[in-house]
Amino acid sequence: MRNTILLEKGWTFYKNPQSETGEAVTLPHTWNAVDGQDGGNDYYRGTCKYVRHFAKPELEKGGRAYLEFDGAAMTADVVVNGTKLFHHEGGFSTFRVDVTEQLTEDNLLEVYVDNSDNTKVYPQKADFTFYGGLYRMVKLVTVPKVHFAMDYAGGNGMKVTPEVTILDAAKKQADADVTVELWMTGEALDVTVAVAGETQTVSVESGYARAVFALKNVHLWDGVDDPYLYTAKAELPGGDVVERTFGCRSFKVDPKEGFFLNGRSYPLRGVSRHQDRAGAGNALTYEMHREDMAIVRELGANTIRLAHYQHAQEFYNLCDENGIIVWAEIPYITMHMTDGTENTLSQMKELIVQNYHHPSIVCWGLSNEITAASAVNEELLENHRRLNDLCHELDKTRPTVMADVFMLETDSPMLEIPDMNSYNLYFGWYIGELEQNDSFFDEYHSTYPDRVIGLSEYGADANPAYHSANPERGDYTEEYQCVYHEHMAKMIEERPYLWATHVWNLFDFAADGRDEGGKHGENQKGLVTMDRRIKKDAFYVYKAYWSKAPFVHLCGSRYTDRAEDVTEIKVYSNQKKVTLFVDGAEQETKEGARIFRFRVPITGTHTIRAVSGDCTDEITVRKVDTPNPAYIFNKQGDVVNWFDKEDFKADHYSISDTLGELAKNEMANAIVQRLMAQASASRGDVAESVKDNPALQRMMQRMTLASLLKQAGDAVSEEQMKSLNDALQKIPKN
Repeated sequence: MRNTILLEKGWTFYKNPQSETGEAVTLPHTWNAVDGQDGGNDYYRGTCKYVRHFAKPELEKGGRAYLEFDGAAMTADVVVNGTKLFHHEGGFSTFRVDVTEQLTEDNLLEVYVDNSDNTKVYPQKADFTFYGGLYRMVKLVTVPKVHFAMDYAGGNGMKVTPEVTILDAAKKQADADVTVELWMTGEALDVTVAVAGETQTVSVESGYARAVFALKNVHLWDGVDDPYLYTAKAELPGGDVVERTFGCRSFKVDPKEGFFLNGRSYPLRGVSRHQDRAGAGNALTYEMHREDMAIVRELGANTIRLAHYQHAQEFYNLCDENGIIVWAEIPYITMHMTDGTENTLSQMKELIVQNYHHPSIVCWGLSNEITAASAVNEELLENHRRLNDLCHELDKTRPTVMADVFMLETDSPMLEIPDMNSYNLYFGWYIGELEQNDSFFDEYHSTYPDRVIGLSEYGADANPAYHSANPERGDYTEEYQCVYHEHMAKMIEERPYLWATHVWNLFDFAADGRDEGGKHGENQKGLVTMDRRIKKDAFYVYKAYWSKAPFVHLCGSRYTDRAEDVTEIKVYSNQKKVTLFVDGAEQETKEGARIFRFRVPITGTHTIRAVSGDCTDEITVRKVDTPNPAYIFNKQGDVVNWFDKEDFKADHYSISDTLGELAKNEMANAIVQRLMAQASASRGDVAESVKDNPALQRMMQRMTLASLLKQAGDAVSEEQMKSLNDALQKIPKN
């Protein structure tokens, strides 16, 4: 019989593997839970050691014992009783080590885990913290002599492939042929397989068996409406058993009409997720995974991009159980490494083998923004071709996809490799104007009407401490984040051909290289804070668009002190009518959809309540004489009004000129380049590596320097901005 023992406790952690003094820890554990989230880009990246003893497990005659690691970041060397048994490269997938021959009555296990910088194991450059550690569970698994395969890419020896025929999409009637493939170790003659109450005993040839079940009137896995799961179970005569849950569903993607699930249109609208949180790093418990899924469901999303690596099996299971459509990908990100090709292939192989059975997964992501810091050349193209071929070799049922950085030209040969593409667009935040998101997709769809296209990332940073009655790009206020997402939600709804859209990000996440927006070491584009305690107002924009559960939400609960005489009160709701009460008195009722705006005079402290049927929400606002300075991030003063001064010289350069105009003058360009280097350094390694991207440079030529400075925020002080303008005003335009 198979037996699994959790090796959760009893570990000693040594930050310095040569030290004789260690720290008692319990798994899951990361050594970067604190320093990987505090900013400065100085978190520890190196080799650490985990040590524990374990007793020799009871084995049947000829049985085997395996150590199973659910995740060791980023590379791991496993040593048992002084003998190095295994080296694994890749921090996000399951791997196993056969320890049978090394076992004694008492066994010393040493695991050397390394997250240091190198040239062949991804990721190495990206906008998130590369936590190190045994951050998922370690198990001791024993199996009989004849057992299901344990040595292939972290899989369990079972592959389940449902082929669904939709008979009537409206009535959800369908049949399915379910193929169960099995791989065994040892001399097995036959194996018993059970699916949906039917049992077959099939012969084993060369360690392989196959059973096909013809299911009539199957219960479909139907997304969030009805995520029904079946179980396939296989048993060998010696008693070894494996199981996989699976779902019967069909899907297709149409370049003009978007995503279809089980024969009907099913627009994919959702979010992305990183696997970390405040105080815990990436060492998440099952309860943390469950809490994240509950927030996804509250939002009303029906899809999630699990970025930028293989996530925990517990979360893929939760996606299956909750009907959430998943984009799964490997950490081939930002920068191509010549020595890293084999690692991309091994990580993709493990991702697919270990996750093939999940009905929630509909595509395999080849890479993310890989051209941000790498040129499109034959080496890069060939790496993607090999990945694409591997995906189709291992899985003939799912398409491949790529997340393209916003400055990648749409006629690039990169876009021709995967079956589908999505773009990461940040017009209205990092660069350009919000409306450019609309025009980008309109132009793309018009030029390439037969290509599948989606929106894989979009977002704007917001610190819940910052507020403004007049929000603008770069101020890090909740209010601008709302302006941004109000526009994007509407833009997306008007373009049904977008096969999937994913907000970046559902949660704030650690990026230790960042130091901006009043926070150290965080990317604040989340709709929810990193500790999951605050749902920012923008969260409710999407809840109004996507959720069917009735609600009203009053924006501005953290924007109490207001200097304006008449303030805007904004309500998000999925109801058709909202009534506003001020200090208990009914003020106004408005009919509409999703966004309801009211103008309210304020003179003192007021209680404001929004009501729609049984739904209600309440906030307090207070009239103040001057804006609360705690609400303002790095106020820029009268920067935009400098050009009204009498001594302003229009025939000389200034920050009102575009970067393209400034680049034409050697002196002006030198000043701008020094500024760009300073600003990118405060945004972490990725910003530094992409600042010289030619396509990005072409886009930025049309921006004024003043616009860029607004976005730079705390990277450039007001005094520096004035000095910069003064310096440019000394340079005449010839």
